[in-house]
Amino acid sequence: MKLLLLLGLVTVALCEPTRFEGDKVFRLKPVIDSHVSFIKELASSLKVDFWSPDSAELVTIDIDVDIHVPASHSDMVFIMLDQSGINYEVLIDDLQAAVDGQLDSSTHTRSHDYTKYNNWNTIQDWVISITSANPTLISRTTIGNTYEGRPMHLLKIGKSSTSTKPAIFMDCGIHAREWISHAFCQWFIKEAVSTYGSDPEITSLLDQMDVFVLPVFNVDGYVYSWTNNRMWRKTRSKKSGSSCVGADPNRNFDAGWCTLGASNSPCSDTYCGASVESEIEVKNVANFIRQNRSIIKAYLTIHSYSQLLLFPYSYKYGLAADHSELLSVAEAASQALGSLYGTKYTSGPGATTIYPASGGSDDWAYDLGVKYAYTFELRDTGYYGFLLPESQIKPTCEETMLAVKYIAAYVQKNLY
Repeated sequence: MKLLLLLGLVTVALCEPTRFEGDKVFRLKPVIDSHVSFIKELASSLKVDFWSPDSAELVTIDIDVDIHVPASHSDMVFIMLDQSGINYEVLIDDLQAAVDGQLDSSTHTRSHDYTKYNNWNTIQDWVISITSANPTLISRTTIGNTYEGRPMHLLKIGKSSTSTKPAIFMDCGIHAREWISHAFCQWFIKEAVSTYGSDPEITSLLDQMDVFVLPVFNVDGYVYSWTNNRMWRKTRSKKSGSSCVGADPNRNFDAGWCTLGASNSPCSDTYCGASVESEIEVKNVANFIRQNRSIIKAYLTIHSYSQLLLFPYSYKYGLAADHSELLSVAEAASQALGSLYGTKYTSGPGATTIYPASGGSDDWAYDLGVKYAYTFELRDTGYYGFLLPESQIKPTCEETMLAVKYIAAYVQKNLY
């Protein structure tokens, strides 16, 4: 009896979500080489979760470095920072308070809500219901299952047609903890369906093109970020010979795979995976885009945070063949986004605008021949980071919608 009770307590403990009481998020401002070396040494000696950039290897002079430090190390980190002479500030003083505070919506409902963060089960039910409620505008397919066996639902939004139409592909939630990303895909589908027939841009777009939307790319990771660890980023695949779980799906595509800005360590948050497309979620998406390459004219992938609109390349410093056009479209889309609430976005190629990162989905899509390939990094610039409150879902999605509509309209007028 005592043994059963003990086992029960162990099981409960294992199922309890990770708590972050007293954990802090610091912003470090390296301006000389010794500051960069200090940050890398800090990361190697203590358990540090890099929020921006994605890993210690990507730290350079004159970029802000946001790190999440456990409460058990925070006093030591304060001392080390003061001794190093590096400028820093505390962005989040108590991470658990920020985790609790993000669910600040005034709407109290267990059902699906566009101004709340919805868990996977709620999203899946919504996918099925919105599809059945809009049979002339939405069709649903499953492009495969995740590592843990969950379906990857893909919605095709567009006016039914007897002929094949050109298309845009958009995914959300490659990284599990970027919840505002998932919220945007749901918002986009809602807006597309509810404004078709009244919004001339949306009506024209859906009459002439289809938009494939993958509301949750990394489903297993997203579920885990709800049930176990809000800060989880990767997939949930297991690798023989390692106790560490998952790979970074946005380092797993065949675009300069596992070179710049990616790690071959299974325990790293930027682990590139055992091989190209080793993550089944990546393979499922890549297979679908390859199979529909002739009709897919744009690829949009939604992330957070930093308020950026990026395009190839990230895996190398060389400019894309279509650099000038991609830049002008990004700048105009960013201007459209900022017209609503004044939110400032920075546009440019990934490697030179933020940092190099190989194996990314946008670079892969562009090299495949999808000319208009863009990565959005949504709100904010670090005050909340990955924990953007629900009260900001509506304004974030409203402004992002303007940028996506601009890009879609441009693609529609410039089919190739």
